[in-house]
Amino acid sequence: MKFQSVIHLLLLGYIIAALSFWWLSLEKQSRIIYNQEIAALNQNVDSGTYAVKYKRIEQEIEIRKSKRSKQYLGEGLTFLFVILVGSSIVYTTYRFSNKLSRQQNNFMLSVTHELKSPIAAMKLTLQTLQKHKLDEAKQSELLGRCVKEADRLNELSNNILIASQMEGGQYKNEWQKVSVSDLVLSSFETYNVRYPNRLLHAIQPDISINTDKMLLQLAVNNLLENAVKYTPSDKPITLSLQLQNRLIQIVVKDLGPGIPDEEKKKVFGKFYRIGNEGTRKTKGTGLGLYLTRKIVVYLKGTISLKDNKPTGSVFEISLPANA
Repeated sequence: MKFQSVIHLLLLGYIIAALSFWWLSLEKQSRIIYNQEIAALNQNVDSGTYAVKYKRIEQEIEIRKSKRSKQYLGEGLTFLFVILVGSSIVYTTYRFSNKLSRQQNNFMLSVTHELKSPIAAMKLTLQTLQKHKLDEAKQSELLGRCVKEADRLNELSNNILIASQMEGGQYKNEWQKVSVSDLVLSSFETYNVRYPNRLLHAIQPDISINTDKMLLQLAVNNLLENAVKYTPSDKPITLSLQLQNRLIQIVVKDLGPGIPDEEKKKVFGKFYRIGNEGTRKTKGTGLGLYLTRKIVVYLKGTISLKDNKPTGSVFEISLPANA
């Protein structure tokens, strides 16, 4: 990356130097033309006898010289401006492409890890069931783990599939009247089974809206999944739902480390994940919050992120009650 940046700057410097040399050469040529015209004027017109005529022709020569200088300067500055704009676009595009390539590479590594982890866990569990004669309670516990890992695979697949369909304009929505209260409660119960004693809820009953049920469920699940990843296991996560000022508000509060102000806008970016890729310990693909924001906007709502006091983050989805 640094090598390409140096090459880019060197080429830009060379172009500017060549442009400056071109301008100086034209100015030199203009002075030669001016001196020749003055010499011809002195040879053909006597400045003493025809002073008025001499002065008029001299002024015309000066005007032509001034026009040439302005023309060279204008053309040079215009050319320089075009070069700088083009160079800036090329460099910005290159950096963006390079950054996106790294993000996609990290995404593929993350997805591979996210896929292999539950598959390996399920395989180990099934092999244990196959090789050992376990009592019914133990079998039920191991099968429950398999279901939990299968749910992780299903959610990851949904995130990738929906993100791809929405970006390609291929997603076909299914708008219907949905009980948001039941939907949010369903998400709470699912995650409460997967992560016992970690979630609290405050869900206002009888809230309904016309929306796409699958998309809204996915958005809520992504916020809960994100909260679980970054919140210590001994700290609670709160999921709440209320109708206020004709807005349906779905709020997920955690007591994790929080998100720095400079990172708040970035967390909704595609493939973006907080922290250094080499030292990060939390799992994830950097797709969940990006897709959540995309879904909320698609559902004509807004999503906000703010600090939770004394520590942690608050994600709030707001949807119009008359949607």
